[in-house]
Amino acid sequence: MPPFSVGLIESHMQAPYSMTDNFSLNTYSYTLSMGALECIRHLAGLGARQFELMLYPGHLWVDSAPSDVADIRRLIQSEGLSFTSTNTVNVDLNIAGASAEMRRHSLSLVERFIRLTGELGAPAFILGSGKPNPLLAAPFEQMRDYFLHALDRLVPVARQSNVELWVENMPFSFLPDLDRILNVLDAYGEPAIGICYDVANAHFIGEDPAQGIRRLGNRMKLMHISDTTRQTYLHAAIGAGDIDFAAVGRAVGEMGLERNPVLEIISPSPDRDLFSAPAQLAARGYQGHRIS
Repeated sequence: MPPFSVGLIESHMQAPYSMTDNFSLNTYSYTLSMGALECIRHLAGLGARQFELMLYPGHLWVDSAPSDVADIRRLIQSEGLSFTSTNTVNVDLNIAGASAEMRRHSLSLVERFIRLTGELGAPAFILGSGKPNPLLAAPFEQMRDYFLHALDRLVPVARQSNVELWVENMPFSFLPDLDRILNVLDAYGEPAIGICYDVANAHFIGEDPAQGIRRLGNRMKLMHISDTTRQTYLHAAIGAGDIDFAAVGRAVGEMGLERNPVLEIISPSPDRDLFSAPAQLAARGYQGHRIS
């Protein structure tokens, strides 16, 4: 990992959007190189105050020692930090998979993720809806039913853990777009289930993120920000793709945000790309929120 630039710290602190007040950081880029406690301490030392913590083996996992969880919670409380949410690498899971064995295994893990989220004091877990076979997908109705059965099992666990479930739009899921997410969740009828809207995921599949934000309104519990093109799927540094962040910002300004958006930038130079993101967004006309 390259050293962090003092000049970059100065430029980000002078930007109209500061990391401290306006954005949460996702820890995805650090999952292979740092444990969660070390990662949070590192990012807080650079000015971050809010985090979306990835649950990943070697970073923080369901078999981590209770003392590790307690140490993270102690650090969060003692330094005045907070979590927006927890998340995980959904390519490893499939709660709507074809085999009952995979569904049981995935649901067991997700239940443990939710309980771990509650133990950390984070308010929500980001839920993937499940993945179709890209060569021969199961019928949509079958996957929908598996997903709804999963919700039947997960919603009570989330309620007991004082954790909300926020379903994310993911290109590789069987609910990649807002039409399908909203249709399924509206039919299920559980108002406690929210939506995490990822602007890069939306843009990649040809959905207009600004229109999606306007459509969701206050149903959007969290927003993920990174950059991508429509040709190559990325969660890249701001400016590495072709998302119209000025339009995204206008939509956010009209609709408002309940929580700081999460910078879910996955990069080999995460210190640089995460901490330069507020200035990069502002330079591209993003003027959507002023949360402190």
